[in-house]
Amino acid sequence: MREHELGVSKHYSSYDVLPRIRDGLVAMGLDPDKITPEALKAVDEFHIGGAEATAALLEKSGIRPGLEVLDIGSGIGGPARMIAERYGCQVTGVDLTPQFVETARALSAMCGMADRVRFEAGSAVALPCEASSFDLALLLHVGMNVPDKAALFREARRVLRDGGKFAIYEVMRTGDGELSFPVPWAETPDVSALAPPETYRESADNAGFTLDSEENRRDIAIEFFSRVQAQAGSAAPPPLGLHHLMGPTVQQKMANMIAGIRSGTIAPIQMIFSVRSS
Repeated sequence: MREHELGVSKHYSSYDVLPRIRDGLVAMGLDPDKITPEALKAVDEFHIGGAEATAALLEKSGIRPGLEVLDIGSGIGGPARMIAERYGCQVTGVDLTPQFVETARALSAMCGMADRVRFEAGSAVALPCEASSFDLALLLHVGMNVPDKAALFREARRVLRDGGKFAIYEVMRTGDGELSFPVPWAETPDVSALAPPETYRESADNAGFTLDSEENRRDIAIEFFSRVQAQAGSAAPPPLGLHHLMGPTVQQKMANMIAGIRSGTIAPIQMIFSVRSS
């Protein structure tokens, strides 16, 4: 597992993210040290559908003001900042990649939110968190880099209080076709850990969760990508965008992922789980 995690961390830390974001903000005519979280939405929601998908997941999660929220695999902190700002929750983010953790902290300080969100380096299967310390946990496009889904769900259950919720939004294998690489979460197949929905359901059930709802968002993803491609046309990349996180192979990564979704090989799946009463 340690070797796999090192490969995942290397994949996500290949590019100098924070200076690129600061330069992009300047190119947009903004002062990087005096921005709102909204200014970062083009770059800090690293999953299919971006902020729209985060909002859809939160709507189903039962989130409300005052909850203690954990974002597992928090990246550079976009969802955490959205939750803190929109819902008044205290949010902790844990990410495997130290560079992402440092960037998340810096961006939160730039938004004046350093006191409302905190970020720690750590593994999704060995969270640096006390037991029963959160009301809600999130997982957005993280599981496809975690081979041991059982350990992932056991850790989520450990840190959640009784009555807590685990809201996930993951790319899962939904067909038998071959997926071409690179994709946004993996340059090569050895870094990818795709699994079908039944693996997630079984791991959740064994860890003590009950499935509340499930939604295949393939059609929504296809519509989203069609809209993004139409808006982009042949124009140069914008000053701020996910290309800052994916490097020079961004076009190939996106094309391979979209082809996989269109063919039915993969799809983004949303699941909401509740801690099962003992």
